[in-house]
Amino acid sequence: MKHRYRSGHAITPRRVSFDWDATPLHWIPDEPTATHVINVLHLLLPAGERWFVKVFKEALPLVDDKELLKDVKGFMGQEATHSVQHAYVLEHLAHQGLDTTAYTRRVDFLFDALLGERPPLGLPLSGREWLRFRLSVIAAVEQFTAVLGNWVLHADDLDRAGPDPVMLDLLRWHGAEEVEHRSVAFDMYEHCGGEDPGRYARRVVGMLITAPVLTYLWMWGSAYLIRHDPQLAGRLRYSLREHNKAVRKGLLPSSRQLGAAVPRYLRRSYHPTQEGSLRRAVDYLATSPAARAAAGAIGRAALS
Repeated sequence: MKHRYRSGHAITPRRVSFDWDATPLHWIPDEPTATHVINVLHLLLPAGERWFVKVFKEALPLVDDKELLKDVKGFMGQEATHSVQHAYVLEHLAHQGLDTTAYTRRVDFLFDALLGERPPLGLPLSGREWLRFRLSVIAAVEQFTAVLGNWVLHADDLDRAGPDPVMLDLLRWHGAEEVEHRSVAFDMYEHCGGEDPGRYARRVVGMLITAPVLTYLWMWGSAYLIRHDPQLAGRLRYSLREHNKAVRKGLLPSSRQLGAAVPRYLRRSYHPTQEGSLRRAVDYLATSPAARAAAGAIGRAALS
């Protein structure tokens, strides 16, 4: 199956690194709720993005489009790097007294057991159908990561709040790469579905399962981080009131922004190139301190 949308933009992993030594636990000053709602990314992404790569490896033999194959391999390299860098943040949180293992063990179970190579609980699905379903889930998740990536690239109020610059660069580097590869998982799903008449229905089911599960995991993760934050010592609980205060300050995306991503995705004519601006993403990646350092290291290695 050939794809209508080709930007000609090469998707390339950037081997970035970050120094977390000076990053405070509340990296948005005086905003613990906003800090920890965003910190849920670090809880979900190490396991989630490792799982993306595993599923795509299973599906690679189904790809007979050379251009798509290049995009998929670039996507896999970027996702593997994201997973590693967010895992380092978890180590940093642990060093500051915030242990996340009770939560991340359950996230690992979700991806490794419930969404592993074989259907759970004896679901009567063939191996090919189970693979296609998991690809539909990845495409749905990537819809939200593209929306979040676009949001953080435009979140000027976040800059005005005086956040830790290293964490902000991590979020914007990651967000820019999510916008950069925003259509790859969707194209991979469509390609592996071939001319199957159930391809659109499966895409709908993937989103209708993914959206509420992500919402639950995010709210649970936010509550977990705030409850276990040693600097708060039980003085604060996660609440929609505090969450919405942070939204009004421009420190978090609104539920309306995230929710609107679902009906867009469910349009039959939809394609993720409609999400965000590739130019904005590439422009940030050209100025990101971590991405520039990674590019410089590659250049020095080539000259040595």
